[in-house]
Amino acid sequence: MDQFTVDQLTVAVYPTRQQMGQAAANDASACIRQLLTEQDEVNIIFAAAASQNEFLTALVAAPQIDWTRINAFHMDEYTGLPKDHPQRFGNFLHEKIFGRVPFKQVFYLNENSTDDQDECARYSALLEAHRTDITCMGIGENTHLAFNDPHVANFNDPYLVKIIDLDEPCKQQQVNDGCFPSVSEVPPIAYTLTIPALLRARYIFCMVPGANKAAAVKHTLVEAITEKYPSTSLRTHPNAKLYIDEDSAALIGKGINA
Repeated sequence: MDQFTVDQLTVAVYPTRQQMGQAAANDASACIRQLLTEQDEVNIIFAAAASQNEFLTALVAAPQIDWTRINAFHMDEYTGLPKDHPQRFGNFLHEKIFGRVPFKQVFYLNENSTDDQDECARYSALLEAHRTDITCMGIGENTHLAFNDPHVANFNDPYLVKIIDLDEPCKQQQVNDGCFPSVSEVPPIAYTLTIPALLRARYIFCMVPGANKAAAVKHTLVEAITEKYPSTSLRTHPNAKLYIDEDSAALIGKGINA
């Protein structure tokens, strides 16, 4: 494992995505256990994506976590899909973690919404009432965080949750990840937690494996910190760690160290 820093962001490179996911889960579970010695409850935001599979599997198996004192959120969700649709992110997370450990509460986005703005307000109020301790996330191929694609990302967003339109690279990623058979079937509108909502967590664990994420990882680490590359905002967080494998690290070389 190779580790270095870029601005405030710690970066750890592992030989395989399995080792990456296990290491991230080890760190996240240790953080959770420590927080549970300091406070009654822990509030965690989770990402729904194939990049999180190894991490989530390992986290579910982590020992000595009192899940009954943990509240769970997720960071984005499509609009326009039936509640039982397999591609809804809430259903993905229910299969991977929400339905596998006994959380105190799981707060789903767009669970029964008929009004988009009311749903944004409802979920924002939940986030305010349960201040985020940990964000577990990935980075998109276009460097988005959650569904904060470059054209809608705002590092000073006044909102915690908003409705956005997905850009074409984001839609293509949903196809690349096997979520939809074609771009035309990807819902164009979605809910997302904003970048300030994600980054106000005390701790961030960001898992980004795979060759298809190599360009995004490089942009994250070498570009100026700007909304053109939303993931560059991670370099401003005092307790964020980026976990990558050799495939996603392929373009960064050995010389990055700020």
